[in-house]
Amino acid sequence: MDERPQAFSPRMETPLPIDLQRRGFLQRGALDGTSLFLSQRLLTAGNPEGSNVALATVPQVAIEKVAVRLRINGSNYGLRLDPRVSLLDLLREQLNLTGTKKGCNHGQCGACTVIIDGRRVNSCLALAVIHDGSEITTVEGLASGDQLHPLQTAFIKHEGFQCGYCTSGQLCSAVAMLHEVEQGTVSHVTEDVRKPGRVPLTDDEIRERMSGNICRCGAYPGIVSAIREASVSMKGVSNSR
Repeated sequence: MDERPQAFSPRMETPLPIDLQRRGFLQRGALDGTSLFLSQRLLTAGNPEGSNVALATVPQVAIEKVAVRLRINGSNYGLRLDPRVSLLDLLREQLNLTGTKKGCNHGQCGACTVIIDGRRVNSCLALAVIHDGSEITTVEGLASGDQLHPLQTAFIKHEGFQCGYCTSGQLCSAVAMLHEVEQGTVSHVTEDVRKPGRVPLTDDEIRERMSGNICRCGAYPGIVSAIREASVSMKGVSNSR
């Protein structure tokens, strides 16, 4: 005897097996989906601009822009922004600071890394309005006029790039990372996390701390050598402009 739970149909006095009820639900769902598709086709049939007819009936919601103040590479900006715009899109599309690259746009490759208030941040994941009042440094702000930043000089000397697409993110990340080392911030591979003061910057430390920045060309040996050399000349130097 079948003792499975029974579902009741509103039009029947006898119980309806639950498997039949499920089958009917799926059939009705398929028909409903078909009817929606056909209704859209009927609305747009014979109209050269028919694809816009159905969309035109959807009310458009106005997005109120937000006043934001940012200090970027030593310059002050007063902006009114869509609250949905990312910091990366603001830099590239509105401020023409295209040195910051859009790679994966998911915060995984590090090509979009910038420095915000002394910390390295993936700008593709950062809403611009959240950083109202922040000081931001992009790759364009690392050099002082014609004088390159020590890390930029070291990257050229040690050939720490090939195609160069990831280089701006690598540089910004490395500048902030060296500041973290000066502050005594430990990493996953730090041997003695209880020891106060500056963390010894071994090659393993550099690789671990820079693991969020991917180089598709595989120029990692040059990047590690460049950071190691620059760390000597940058001891005690601030990572902001």
